[in-house]
Amino acid sequence: MNNKVKGYLLGALAAATYGMNPLFALPLYQNGLDPDTVLFYRYILAVPVIALMIKLRGRNFKIKKQALLPVAVMGVLLSISSLTLFYSYNYMDAGLASTLLFVYPVLVAVIMAIVFKEKLSTQTLVCIVMALVGIALLSKGSDGSGLNPIGVSIVMASAITYAVYLVAVNQWKVLKEMPTVQLTFYALLFSSVILFAKTGFGAHLKPVTQWYEWGLLLCLALLPTVVSFLATTQAIHYIGPTPTAILGSLEPLTAVFFGVLVFHEAFTSRLALGMILIITAVTIIVSKGNVATYLLRFRKLFPKLRRK
Repeated sequence: MNNKVKGYLLGALAAATYGMNPLFALPLYQNGLDPDTVLFYRYILAVPVIALMIKLRGRNFKIKKQALLPVAVMGVLLSISSLTLFYSYNYMDAGLASTLLFVYPVLVAVIMAIVFKEKLSTQTLVCIVMALVGIALLSKGSDGSGLNPIGVSIVMASAITYAVYLVAVNQWKVLKEMPTVQLTFYALLFSSVILFAKTGFGAHLKPVTQWYEWGLLLCLALLPTVVSFLATTQAIHYIGPTPTAILGSLEPLTAVFFGVLVFHEAFTSRLALGMILIITAVTIIVSKGNVATYLLRFRKLFPKLRRK
């Protein structure tokens, strides 16, 4: 198997594992756990794994004083984005929520144009319109009735905060200088602290009593987080950031697949058309612009150490 094939397989694996969030989160909801509890355990279980990655690469945990505030802000953005996505599962099908979240590359392009005056091409503008039409189609059920506006608003808040996170880690100088694995470690750590505080410092955490619940939480920490990061890193090494970003279109498809197959969520021709429009728009924007570099700042996740 040549490196190019390995790269495409790893890119697909990264997107597919990231799209598994609903597969593990929804059964936990059905058992009475809430988004705050699920996300807290997901992050707190992922933190030591990321820490192990840092140690295996012979790196340390030192962080500049001037980076503390920016990293804390990233932790806030990450926790808000994750919480709103997981909350949206209570109001709409997980597959739809994941597809709506996938507009974040379009939002990255819009933020770069408005805030940093990056020129929007005609093609990008057309893609933005396509994405908006796709969202409009997803906002209608098979009988023409609208989806829950609260759910749509919550998941769009998730997409916006994630887009801001991606732009910030690429534009904030002190963050650009940090290895991504270190940034990820501290962002998850700060997010864990925020989520712990949100649960009344543990007072409102729902009890995890069944062994399989711990298994689901561990899968959340490993597959959509650690495995996805590792696979993304290796995919970029083999095929580059843009093809890897394009393969990210498998994320909502994975969520829809498990939603329909496992949770018996409805799938209509209207929803299929909406998904196709959004995924096509995002793919074109990523492949023709600089957005891929904002979506995938994982090339430094495991940088090669210099020999002394």
